[in-house]
Amino acid sequence: MTWEELERAAKRCTRCALCETRTNPVFGVGVRDAEVMFVGEGPGENEDLQGEPFVGRGGQLLDVMLKIIDLDRTRNIYIANIVKCRPPKNRDPLGTEQEACIGWLRAQMDLLRPKIVVCLGRIAAQVLIKPDFKITSEHGKFFDVNGVSYTALYHPAALLRDPRKKPDTFVDLKSLQAKILELAPGTYGRS
Repeated sequence: MTWEELERAAKRCTRCALCETRTNPVFGVGVRDAEVMFVGEGPGENEDLQGEPFVGRGGQLLDVMLKIIDLDRTRNIYIANIVKCRPPKNRDPLGTEQEACIGWLRAQMDLLRPKIVVCLGRIAAQVLIKPDFKITSEHGKFFDVNGVSYTALYHPAALLRDPRKKPDTFVDLKSLQAKILELAPGTYGRS
């Protein structure tokens, strides 16, 4: 399946009830051969309206965070979510919704073949790294999952709610930058 076929199929998805309240499914954005992938939990209101991940206040903060380590969604990374449709009132996606949608993310990962996956927040980390992932104690640590290096950062929305977490996130970003230089140095060669 090509990227275009996958995106068309994902945008027509009716596997769970989230399709009934979405404005736009949010497939993903970025470079489709990137070696670094960022994964959030699901779209919020702004993302649902625009059909692109991380475009609200949290997305603006994410862009600033990425810029610190010379990453950019239009140049050298890919961004997606666990679920492609907005959960009502921005609640956490239910397990059944995650299960219904995870196949789309797995297919994106199969096409992308990232060397590094960065989970944005606890939910993404629990789905992709391990079910008992503790964001407060394990953020910034790297885990090997089937030969791919995974890590998690605090979700940008959590940083907006609690700015005291920003210094830890800066350290995590610099650690991520070092890991990219080790495993995916071509990421920085893209213009």
